[in-house]
Amino acid sequence: VQLVETGGGLVQPGGSLRLSCATSGFTFSSYVMGWARQEPGKGFEWVCGVYMNGSAYCEDSVKGRFTISRDNTKNTVYLQMNSLKPEDTATYYCNGASPSRRYYWGQGTQVTVSS
Repeated sequence: VQLVETGGGLVQPGGSLRLSCATSGFTFSSYVMGWARQEPGKGFEWVCGVYMNGSAYCEDSVKGRFTISRDNTKNTVYLQMNSLKPEDTATYYCNGASPSRRYYWGQGTQVTVSS
Protein backbone atom coordinates (compact mmCIF):
# COMPACT_ATOMS: atom_id res chain seq x y z
CA VAL A 1 0.00 0.00 0.00
CA GLN A 2 1.29 3.44 -0.94
CA LEU A 3 -0.06 6.94 -0.53
CA VAL A 4 2.32 9.55 -1.95
CA GLU A 5 1.59 13.23 -1.40
CA THR A 6 3.03 15.90 -3.66
CA GLY A 7 2.47 19.59 -4.26
CA GLY A 8 3.55 21.12 -0.98
CA GLY A 9 5.91 24.06 -0.73
CA LEU A 10 6.36 27.67 0.28
CA VAL A 11 3.67 30.14 -0.70
CA GLN A 12 2.86 33.72 0.25
CA PRO A 13 -0.29 34.56 2.18
CA GLY A 14 -3.24 34.72 -0.19
CA GLY A 15 -1.63 32.25 -2.56
CA SER A 16 -2.73 28.82 -3.72
CA LEU A 17 -1.39 25.29 -3.77
CA ARG A 18 -2.78 22.03 -5.05
CA LEU A 19 -1.85 18.87 -3.19
CA SER A 20 -2.11 15.48 -4.84
CA CYS A 21 -2.09 12.03 -3.27
CA ALA A 22 -1.42 9.15 -5.62
CA THR A 23 -2.35 5.77 -4.17
CA SER A 24 -1.82 2.12 -4.95
CA GLY A 25 -2.24 -1.27 -3.33
CA PHE A 26 -5.85 -0.99 -2.18
CA THR A 27 -9.29 -0.53 -3.71
CA PHE A 28 -9.29 3.26 -3.83
CA SER A 29 -12.90 3.58 -4.97
CA SER A 30 -14.10 1.76 -1.83
CA TYR A 31 -12.38 4.13 0.58
CA VAL A 32 -13.33 7.46 2.06
CA MET A 33 -10.33 9.67 1.38
CA GLY A 34 -9.24 12.71 3.29
CA TRP A 35 -6.58 15.17 4.28
CA ALA A 36 -5.38 15.98 7.77
CA ARG A 37 -2.63 18.31 8.94
CA GLN A 38 -0.26 18.63 11.84
CA GLU A 39 1.75 21.57 13.13
CA PRO A 40 5.00 20.84 15.00
CA GLY A 41 4.26 19.85 18.57
CA LYS A 42 0.50 19.66 18.01
CA GLY A 43 -2.00 16.93 17.28
CA PHE A 44 -3.56 16.02 13.98
CA GLU A 45 -6.32 18.23 12.67
CA TRP A 46 -8.75 16.82 10.17
CA VAL A 47 -9.12 19.14 7.14
CA CYS A 48 -11.37 17.69 4.45
CA GLY A 49 -12.86 14.36 3.39
CA VAL A 50 -14.53 12.94 0.30
CA TYR A 51 -16.82 9.94 0.09
CA MET A 52 -16.72 7.27 -2.57
CA ASN A 53 -19.48 9.04 -4.52
CA GLY A 54 -17.62 12.36 -4.46
CA SER A 55 -19.59 14.05 -1.68
CA ALA A 56 -17.13 16.29 0.14
CA TYR A 57 -16.90 18.12 3.44
CA CYS A 58 -14.33 20.35 5.13
CA GLU A 59 -13.81 21.71 8.60
CA ASP A 60 -14.99 25.25 9.26
CA SER A 61 -11.62 27.04 9.25
CA VAL A 62 -10.93 26.01 5.64
CA LYS A 63 -14.47 25.90 4.29
CA GLY A 64 -14.76 28.14 1.24
CA ARG A 65 -10.99 28.16 0.73
CA PHE A 66 -10.10 24.47 0.37
CA THR A 67 -11.68 21.97 -1.99
CA ILE A 68 -11.16 18.23 -1.92
CA SER A 69 -11.78 16.02 -4.92
CA ARG A 70 -10.98 12.52 -6.11
CA ASP A 71 -10.37 10.77 -9.40
CA ASN A 72 -11.25 7.10 -9.06
CA THR A 73 -9.77 6.40 -12.51
CA LYS A 74 -6.37 7.63 -11.32
CA ASN A 75 -6.63 6.46 -7.69
CA THR A 76 -5.76 10.00 -6.68
CA VAL A 77 -7.20 12.52 -4.25
CA TYR A 78 -6.56 16.25 -4.46
CA LEU A 79 -6.71 19.23 -2.13
CA GLN A 80 -6.99 22.63 -3.79
CA MET A 81 -6.02 25.29 -1.29
CA ASN A 82 -6.79 28.93 -2.04
CA SER A 83 -6.44 32.13 -0.01
CA LEU A 84 -3.82 30.50 2.14
CA LYS A 85 -3.08 31.94 5.56
CA PRO A 86 -0.01 31.61 7.79
CA GLU A 87 -2.07 29.45 10.16
CA ASP A 88 -2.46 26.89 7.37
CA THR A 89 1.25 26.11 7.73
CA ALA A 90 1.55 22.42 8.60
CA THR A 91 2.47 19.01 7.28
CA TYR A 92 -0.46 17.71 5.28
CA TYR A 93 -1.26 14.01 5.26
CA CYS A 94 -3.42 12.05 2.88
CA ASN A 95 -5.46 9.24 4.42
CA GLY A 96 -7.94 6.58 3.47
CA ALA A 97 -10.59 4.75 5.49
CA SER A 98 -12.55 1.66 4.47
CA PRO A 99 -16.06 0.77 5.70
CA SER A 100 -14.42 -1.98 7.75
CA ARG A 101 -12.29 0.67 9.51
CA ARG A 102 -9.01 -0.08 7.80
CA TYR A 103 -6.88 3.06 7.64
CA TYR A 104 -3.95 4.07 5.49
CA TRP A 105 -1.77 7.18 5.74
CA GLY A 106 0.78 8.89 3.55
CA GLN A 107 4.13 10.29 4.64
CA GLY A 108 3.06 13.91 4.45
CA THR A 109 3.99 17.02 2.50
CA GLN A 110 5.01 20.32 4.04
CA VAL A 111 3.02 23.47 3.36
CA THR A 112 4.49 26.77 4.54
CA VAL A 113 2.58 30.02 4.18
CA SER A 114 4.86 32.97 4.79
CA SER A 115 5.88 36.27 3.27
